Amino acid sequence: MNTKKTVELSPQDLALLGEGALGYIREIEVQEAQRLLGGQASVAPNSKLFCLYNADGTPVSISGSREAALGSAFEHELMPMSVH
Repeated sequence: MNTKKTVELSPQDLALLGEGALGYIREIEVQEAQRLLGGQASVAPNSKLFCLYNADGTPVSISGSREAALGSAFEHELMPMSVH
């Protein structure tokens, strides 16, 4: 007997899941950082950058290391989650 219940989430509901509490970090290209910063900062072409995103995909901060991005998550009271 199967007692598991399946719940379907819309893309909008999924984007709101964990909003304000969860975040994720991923490495980004220099061009993406420049796009996000809107030309406010110059970034060396060979920089290794990590962006902290809110659960809904909104960028929160850009850091020069994964460790700094983790620190930023805690400063913003976000629990960083691993996304595969």
